[in-house]
Amino acid sequence: MTHPTLRRRSLLAAGLAAPTLALGNRARAQGAPIKIGVLCDMSGIYADDTGPGLVAGVNVAVNELGGKIGNRPIQVLAADDKNKPDVGADVAAQWLDKDGVSAIVCASASSITLAVASLCKARNKALLICGSLSADLTGSQCSPMSFQFSLDTYAGPKSVIAPTIREGAKNWFIINVDYAFGLSLRDEGAKFIAANGGKLLGTTSFPLGTTDFASQLLQARSSGAEAIALACGGADWSNLCKQAHEFGITQGGQRLVTLTGGINEIQAVGGDLCAGMIASTPFYWDLDEGSRGFSAKFRALHGGRFPNWQQANGYSSVMHWARAVAATGTEDGAKVAPAMRAAPVKDALIDGAAIRADGQVMRPTYLVKVKPETAKGRADIFSHVATLSAEQSWRPAVESACPALKPV
Repeated sequence: MTHPTLRRRSLLAAGLAAPTLALGNRARAQGAPIKIGVLCDMSGIYADDTGPGLVAGVNVAVNELGGKIGNRPIQVLAADDKNKPDVGADVAAQWLDKDGVSAIVCASASSITLAVASLCKARNKALLICGSLSADLTGSQCSPMSFQFSLDTYAGPKSVIAPTIREGAKNWFIINVDYAFGLSLRDEGAKFIAANGGKLLGTTSFPLGTTDFASQLLQARSSGAEAIALACGGADWSNLCKQAHEFGITQGGQRLVTLTGGINEIQAVGGDLCAGMIASTPFYWDLDEGSRGFSAKFRALHGGRFPNWQQANGYSSVMHWARAVAATGTEDGAKVAPAMRAAPVKDALIDGAAIRADGQVMRPTYLVKVKPETAKGRADIFSHVATLSAEQSWRPAVESACPALKPV
C-alpha cells in the first residue's frame, strides 16, 4: 500500500490539479465533461518524444470531434509522471478514483505504464498506450482495458535487424537502458540477431538519464562488433549517439543501429551523424496527405514543431475511443472496450486497422532511412524504404503470452 505522505508528495510533484466532484447521473444529463488524462514525461528525458506534444496530438482529436461527445464537452487533463513509477501510479489512481477520468492516454516509461494498466483493468477504464514499448503490455500482462497504438520492443528490432544483417553486419553489440523497456529491447533484439544468422558479441546497460556513456562505448568499440544497437530512447538515445561519434565509433567502421529512435532523437543529433541509419516507425509526418494534414493541425497547437509517432498515436487513440463512447452511450470500459475491438481504427493516419484480442492495433509500420543531406533540426529527415504489413510488424498471435490469444 502506498504511504499517504508519499501519495501526497507524488501528486504535488506531478502538478496534478485539485480533485473535482464525482459525476452523478444528473450532472451527466446536464453535459458534465468527459475527462481524458494524458500521463507522460513532461519535463525529463522523454519530454520531446511525448510531453506537451502528446497533449497537442490529443487536442487535434478533440478539435476534430468538435470538443465534445454527444452533449458533453471533452476535458483533457495532463500530468508529469517524472519518470517515477510511484508518481505515475499515484496520478492515475487519483484520476480514476476521485477525478472522474474515463480514459488515460499513456506514453510513460514502460515500468509506469505496466502499473497504470493494472489500475485501469481493476477499474474498467480504458488505457490508450501511445509511447510505452514493453512487449509485456500485449503479452504476459495484456489487459482487456489496454490498447497498444504504439511501436513495441518486438516490432522495432524485428524491422531493422534483418535488413542490417543482409547488408553485411553479422556481429552485434547491444547498449540498453536498464529498465523494462531497454531489457525487453535487448532480449528481443538478441533473438532476431540469432534468427537472421547474426552473432551477439556482448551487451551492456546504463541507468535511465545517464550523461556519460564512456564505459559502455568503450566496451562496444573493443568488442569489434560491426553493428552497435542502441536500445533506448529520448535524450538517452541522442546523448549516446553523439558520444559514439566523439569516440570515433562510426569513423572506425562500426555501425550504429537504432531499435526505436525516431524523428526527435535524430533531429537533436543531426542528420550528418545519422545519415543512412535505418529506423522503423508507425507514422511519419510527410508520408501521405493524411499525415501532412494532421501535422499541419498539430503544428498549429505545438509551436510549429513536427509530430512524431507517439504524439500521432495520441490523436488516433482518442479518436477511436471517443467514437466507441458515442456508439455505446457510456464511458464504462466494460462496454467501451469491446466496442473498440469490434470496430476498425480509421482516421487521417490509420486506414482501417483491426484491434487484436491482446489490444494490439494491427496497423502497418514503415521502414525508413535517414537522408544524408538532412541538416540538424530539419524535419524532412526520412526517405521511405518499405511498408511492412501488420503481419510483418507485430508478434504473431501464436507466439504471444497473452491469455486472450490462447485457444479456449
